Amino acid sequence: MTRRELDAAGITDPALRSAYARCRQLNAHHGRTYFLATRLLPLERRSAVHALYGFARWADDIVDDLDRGRTPHERDRLLRHLENDLAHGLRGGAGDVPVVRAVADTADRYGIDHRLFADFMVSMRSDLSVRDYPTYADLRTYMHGSAAVIGLQMLPVLGTVVPREEAAPHAAALGVAFQLTNFLRDVGEDLDRDRVYLPADLLAAHGVDRPLLEWSRRTGRRDRRIRAALTAAEALTRSVYRQAEPGIAMLDPRVRPCIRAARTLYGGILDAIAEDGYAVLHRRSVVPRRRRAAAAAAGLAHIVGARVRARVAPCPAAPAYGGRTERERCGR
Repeated sequence: MTRRELDAAGITDPALRSAYARCRQLNAHHGRTYFLATRLLPLERRSAVHALYGFARWADDIVDDLDRGRTPHERDRLLRHLENDLAHGLRGGAGDVPVVRAVADTADRYGIDHRLFADFMVSMRSDLSVRDYPTYADLRTYMHGSAAVIGLQMLPVLGTVVPREEAAPHAAALGVAFQLTNFLRDVGEDLDRDRVYLPADLLAAHGVDRPLLEWSRRTGRRDRRIRAALTAAEALTRSVYRQAEPGIAMLDPRVRPCIRAARTLYGGILDAIAEDGYAVLHRRSVVPRRRRAAAAAAGLAHIVGARVRARVAPCPAAPAYGGRTERERCGR
């Protein structure tokens, strides 16, 4: 499958193919939910998505790595090296790190704004020192670089049927919604890293603070105040998903099944958290395999249906696709 994806994307250089393959491995290993949805993309676009997520995963692993026992100084040094390598790669250099070579090539192929990568690295750097966020506004500033920019980086790869700037706020919101979902699912694990991503003002509104969260994590005991705060965080996250929803119809019809599936799968994490009694301080809530399979099957059905419709209906003009032919724009 990796070879077919690379061939379809026109990636022929052996070293570059190896770099993209590494990104795909990272995405498959660390991002099972989104990797499953990515399988619904047109073949020629998957490698670029793997590069974007593979690079983000690589940086995130540097700042989050607990298993190897790296000191804050060592993580800072590794992140600085990655940042410098990225800047060099985006300027036209090959890059020392394979994920940098792949993501720099993707940025060049799709004309992705380099400032989005700079904003991402700012948020990654803050994870080395920032341990909590007083307000939701503070958290949103962090999430612009850590999540919203991922949605914005994806837009040129996915393609739109409207001017890109019209779809951009929705793409950014979807990135934020995905990350808020992860924050809620990973409250306990983040506490182990000495971080609390749920904003302090949301927690305080329900009588919760860091010591109470740490007590619950340490003892395994529940508290109604914590459940109320987590329920509020879930409601907040669902409201961001609603902000993102209109953007799916603004995308290239051939990629919509992938994004719908990702939206369904991540929304399923929220459902699993609620069904598990908001026990995220004590265990990770997981979407059952049958639900993941159902989301993938629904996505495949949408793809088949779109292809059938494309064969029997004319394709309307879509300037946002640039100079592509009707056959290319309609996925025929």
